[in-house]
Amino acid sequence: MELVAERATVRFGGLVATDDVSIVVKRGEILGLIGPNGAGKTTLVNVLSGFQRPLAGSVRVAGRDLTGRPPSAFAVAGVVRSFQAVRLFQGLTVAENVEVGLVGRGLGRAAARRRALAVLADFDLAHRADQSAGALSYGEERRVGLARALALEPRFLLLDEPAAGLATAEADDLRRAVLAIRDRAGCGILVIEHNMALVMSLCDRIHALSSGRTIAYGRPEAVRADPVVRAAYLGSGA
Repeated sequence: MELVAERATVRFGGLVATDDVSIVVKRGEILGLIGPNGAGKTTLVNVLSGFQRPLAGSVRVAGRDLTGRPPSAFAVAGVVRSFQAVRLFQGLTVAENVEVGLVGRGLGRAAARRRALAVLADFDLAHRADQSAGALSYGEERRVGLARALALEPRFLLLDEPAAGLATAEADDLRRAVLAIRDRAGCGILVIEHNMALVMSLCDRIHALSSGRTIAYGRPEAVRADPVVRAAYLGSGA
């Protein structure tokens, strides 16, 4: 089962954000999406989740063509995404932040509560369940964002810079959490991330973009050693 964008092209006026890009996210794997700022990474995730309709190309979820369909259609098909900003509801409790998406999917309040508490326990946040989301540390907010996504039981999970602003120890916790999600849920995970140590230790494969085009794809060690990637993104000293 795969989430596929094939030959996706997106333009904003005269700016080409993605140019004939094809990408495949397979269930059970973690795919890193890297590239310098402005490379087209977030635009490509928007295409994969229905937030951006490509000018050309197609998007398929488990063989079903969803090109041009709204984000809700992608969500029903099992595509769940995060944004760079966690966007918790500060006036709700931690558990309620997880519950709200489940209720929106049609789950009853009692069932949503049970699932929320179970997922929060997986992220060592059960003790925070009835506390205000506004009282969380930044790292805890990130983990609640992951718990909220996992509670929706995604087939494919798209994470946009989940480690942004995290200290080294928090990034290590995040790495373990993402691996646990993959192992427990069996979903395919795409991660946009600038933390190269995290990407290289977390991902099964890496897809590199520059100026809206694919410049490399493969195992982390091969992409890291690619001279085009090193010049475009990692730097000559990487």
